[in-house]
Amino acid sequence: MSVKEKGTISIHTENIFPIIKKFLYSDNEIFLRELVSNAVDAVQKIKRLAALGQYQGELGNPLVEVAFDEKKKTITVSDNGLGMTADEIKKYINQVAFSGATEFVEKFKDAKDANEIIGKFGLGFYSAFMVADKVEIQTLSYQDGAEPARWVCDGSTEFEISAGKRKTRGTDVILYINKDSEEFLSKYKLQEILDKYAKFLPVPIKFGTKTEQAPDGEDKDGKPKYKSVEVDNIINTVNPIWTKAPADLKDEDYLAFYKELYPFSEDPLFWIHLNVDYPFNLTGVLYFPKIKNDFDLQRNKIKLFSRQVFITDEVKDIVPEFLMLLHGVIDSPDIPLNVSRSFLQADSNVKKINTYITKKVADKLQELFNKDRKAYEEKWKDIGLFVKYGMVSEDKFYEKAKDFALLSNTQNEYYTLDEYREKVKAVQTDKNDTVVYLYTTDPAKQDSFIQSAVKKHYDVLLMDSPIDGHFISHLEQKLEKTSLKRVDSAVADKLIEKDENNEHVLTEEQSAKVKEVFEKAINKPGMHVEVVALNPDELPVTVTMDEFMRRMKDMAKMGGGMGFYGSMPDNYKVAVNGNHKLISRILQTENEEEQGTLAKQAVDLALLAQGMLEGPELTAFVSRSVSLI
Repeated sequence: MSVKEKGTISIHTENIFPIIKKFLYSDNEIFLRELVSNAVDAVQKIKRLAALGQYQGELGNPLVEVAFDEKKKTITVSDNGLGMTADEIKKYINQVAFSGATEFVEKFKDAKDANEIIGKFGLGFYSAFMVADKVEIQTLSYQDGAEPARWVCDGSTEFEISAGKRKTRGTDVILYINKDSEEFLSKYKLQEILDKYAKFLPVPIKFGTKTEQAPDGEDKDGKPKYKSVEVDNIINTVNPIWTKAPADLKDEDYLAFYKELYPFSEDPLFWIHLNVDYPFNLTGVLYFPKIKNDFDLQRNKIKLFSRQVFITDEVKDIVPEFLMLLHGVIDSPDIPLNVSRSFLQADSNVKKINTYITKKVADKLQELFNKDRKAYEEKWKDIGLFVKYGMVSEDKFYEKAKDFALLSNTQNEYYTLDEYREKVKAVQTDKNDTVVYLYTTDPAKQDSFIQSAVKKHYDVLLMDSPIDGHFISHLEQKLEKTSLKRVDSAVADKLIEKDENNEHVLTEEQSAKVKEVFEKAINKPGMHVEVVALNPDELPVTVTMDEFMRRMKDMAKMGGGMGFYGSMPDNYKVAVNGNHKLISRILQTENEEEQGTLAKQAVDLALLAQGMLEGPELTAFVSRSVSLI
């Protein structure tokens, strides 16, 4: 091509480049993703043409190369793909894929989502102008007799096409980096972006060179010698495990890939290989990590790809909320590379993917439970959080999970929901025919209450994960005639109301006197004394908070919209066991001061059991205990 051609890019406005630069600035690193993705597409297309017999020439090794020159202030993305003719440049580069640019300017003047703009209007190539003052293309088409062509544009709407100098098939895109974007003229910066977006692209990506040791004959003693050689630094894995068939992979492959994604994490518990091609395309591997109760720090660990190009790790609309704690990779060509949040929320394929992933996870958990229950129980402390979260947040998942969800008790025994009901219903059904499940949130702190419940042959569940407050309420909604009570929400005799009652050894007059003594001895607000007939072996005084009130206050603390309860003062029941020997002793003592001291000591012991005695009150209790001894 000997004649230069000048023209104007047909976008009907001169405002497009300032908009690209201004409104896409926060996401300016995606220019490299766009240009490398285009180069990969060009390489894959020439391979397809060769496979179809439409290209007879030498293919060579497929390659995309990223290079930079700090002195010349350029970044170059090269490929040995299809290449373009001058006419194709006009078609694909000059006629930007949208019409009505005035409407575009108006609509996106407040844009915050660069992906949305680029994806909607086919502006992938033009993202180069986010970082470049000038962009040059040097290209040679695969077509017989094609001549090399050069295109150059300085960020205005004017371009120039002339004869190019490329000698081999493919394309170079050369970016002349602007002053504001010189941070990208750095090996480390470019490496970081390529690691993020190009780590698993299906065509080898070369970035720089690296030194390796190569055999170099033998020394005089016959030992092998080595020399340092520079080799191409291919920075990506072209066939990551999610592109392979599960039958071709071993456990070691899955674990090695996990380490590649999360170098500092413990090995995962297990994984699910996703592979579906109808009614949508989806591949991937999801891992169940060891998370214990570390609820929030683990999110945004699933990476979303489109044809092996990284898009985002914010997958909230694709993966069900409760599975956001999983790790791994999802790849779907049905999700466009330049995806926006609004697209994810509206797209029907995304909703199907969400449902599919939920089903696959449920099926995998059921399979693990059926195959080796003991191993499943050992993993429950880690996976219980996922399962409970899913049961609370999605009804469909609850229906599947109720068969493999486990309840564990303070004896470290595990039961399904049906098994547990069978275990406790004979002893723990109250006078209204409701089965009462008792639970502890802190076995060490609530030990005295647990011991009292166990004496009555009650079983106590362990509910100490961050989701358990919600899970308890959800179980009460789902299970018929079932209520859950924390083991310290009442004295043991009152936890499960039965028709039988202990006999009072005190007269009404004595009860009134005991109540008066204890009310005088307590100087904390919100403490309500009642004298009750309990087993003489129980503690003389027990301090409890009603289950309903405590739950409401807990929810208020967590921001559950229970502001009324959150602002209410704490209210506690002080249950004085009228059948205990200490109470008889207090009544037999005529010295009011001694009565008060004994009552105060018994109340402080009860507060101590609840972890409610601290500061000066704890110091006074210790001094009083020494005096009494």
